[in-house]
Amino acid sequence: MKSLKKVVGLGILGATFLGLAACSNGSGNQTEDSSASASTEEKTPLTVGASSTPHAEILEQVKDDLAAEGIELNVQIFDDYVLPNTALNDGDLDANFFQHTPYLENFNEEHGTDLVSAGSIHFEPLGIYPGKANSLEDISEGGKVSIPNDATNGARALLLLEAAGLIKLKEGADITTTSKDIVENPKNLEIVELDASQIARAVQDVDVAVINANYALEAGFNVENDALQKEDKDSEAAQTYANIIAVKAGNEDSETIKALLAALQSDKIKDYINETYQGAVVPVF
Repeated sequence: MKSLKKVVGLGILGATFLGLAACSNGSGNQTEDSSASASTEEKTPLTVGASSTPHAEILEQVKDDLAAEGIELNVQIFDDYVLPNTALNDGDLDANFFQHTPYLENFNEEHGTDLVSAGSIHFEPLGIYPGKANSLEDISEGGKVSIPNDATNGARALLLLEAAGLIKLKEGADITTTSKDIVENPKNLEIVELDASQIARAVQDVDVAVINANYALEAGFNVENDALQKEDKDSEAAQTYANIIAVKAGNEDSETIKALLAALQSDKIKDYINETYQGAVVPVF
């Protein structure tokens, strides 16, 4: 009996030690989990909408920099020019990165939104790209030229066509210009207005196409080599049409947006843009 009692006692004692060990291990894991959770909770989420090329690619380069400052950057990719602004206005995004100020101002006017620029990052030169015609001289009589159908990029495209000598616009033409302002059209060109995201996909259906650089890049065009004519990086357009970080009015001075801008307007990003896009994207900071 004594022997049995001793065995039972040792068993109970062993179970007690095991229970304590288990509690100790559980408590340790709980502490680690709590620390990990706290570490995650410490990071401020920042959700930014962007077109895939080059905007989302550029944002990916600053994720670690922002993480080091306690900001978790989440990038949501959009393939059009409307949804990123409606999502921003609805509060689904903290910022977006895909547009220039003239487009933003026109969007606000048409949709009753109050979105503002927090800062400029880069310029994407608009270019005239070959379709059925391999040069500006090869464009046929009555040939088709596709341009973006949104007001600001459409006007910008017409100004570029004028600079290329294909049309002449009324005196004083600016970013409000439309195809109705064409006063001379020597080749009787047909101006085909399409959604900016669709132009590169339909380039073989027209003689030439005026394409935004981000969509030209996505379509595999080399902006430096393939564009028959493009906006100059030192032109007034480079400042007017610089791509911006857009936010809802009142949020432009928030600490997270300031940190995002600082990360994007850095030498690291300037070098990345210049080395990666070879003139298709031009830093403006």
